[in-house]
Amino acid sequence: MTKWTTADLPDMSGRTVVITGASGGIGLITARELARAGANVVLAVRTVSKGHKAAATIPGRTEVRELDVSDLASVRRFASEWTGPIDVLINNAGIMNVPPARTADGFESQMATNYIGPFALTNLLLPHITDRVVSVSSQLHRLGKPHAEDLTAQNRPYKALNAYYDSKLNVVLFSTELQRRLTALGSTVKSIVAHPGIASTNLVSHTFSGRVMFSSLRFLLNDAEHGALPSLFAATQDIPGNSYVGPNGLGSIKGHPTIRKPATAGLDPRTATRLWAHTAQLTGTGTQLPAIA
Repeated sequence: MTKWTTADLPDMSGRTVVITGASGGIGLITARELARAGANVVLAVRTVSKGHKAAATIPGRTEVRELDVSDLASVRRFASEWTGPIDVLINNAGIMNVPPARTADGFESQMATNYIGPFALTNLLLPHITDRVVSVSSQLHRLGKPHAEDLTAQNRPYKALNAYYDSKLNVVLFSTELQRRLTALGSTVKSIVAHPGIASTNLVSHTFSGRVMFSSLRFLLNDAEHGALPSLFAATQDIPGNSYVGPNGLGSIKGHPTIRKPATAGLDPRTATRLWAHTAQLTGTGTQLPAIA
């Protein structure tokens, strides 16, 4: 089987790609390679100065715009200021295993950054999206629980890794439900999930356990360059909506991108519909795609 790499990227000239969290890590690599392939890449970043510094390292057409996906006011501002088509939206921004914190909207920070903000952003930008939405999840979504009725995490103790697992399961459920609603409405826009395997990036290496894992088990992990490949594959290849793209190695931990299968819990339509309804109520978005019986 052929190992897909950035050499297999198609010509992206004339296409616009918005990537959240693109000032570092996998997001920056994704932005760099898509720009190299000819795309107009918009780095949607929380810190504009950092975004400009990152953009300066990228050959090709780039633009930097301010966006904090954990803040619904920032999400709404970004969406309201957008004009023109977006061929591909890549919901890449994320945080992992952080101390307890609440956003300005009162949401637990990992859930806000990894799921609630991207849900709102996608729905607000959907009228502009012409091709696909790529949502970056994690193999660790398999350990998560949706907690649809308690998305603000007010009624359970905070456990940092559990909060991460839950947020990434919700990403898969969101992508599943988004594709179901788009298909029912006859839209050609695709919703696709990508995950990097376990990649040696700053996302997890800031924790003690992450540093230990990367120093002792680095040979078993994806490097950041390979970690970006599933996002690039998902953003550019002719694959079905609702695909789950990850590394082709054992346990989907490392390797080259291919279509895998998410946890069964991430495909449950009843849970996905319930989660969508509660998130739409919290964010005031998502109502333009009605529930499908």
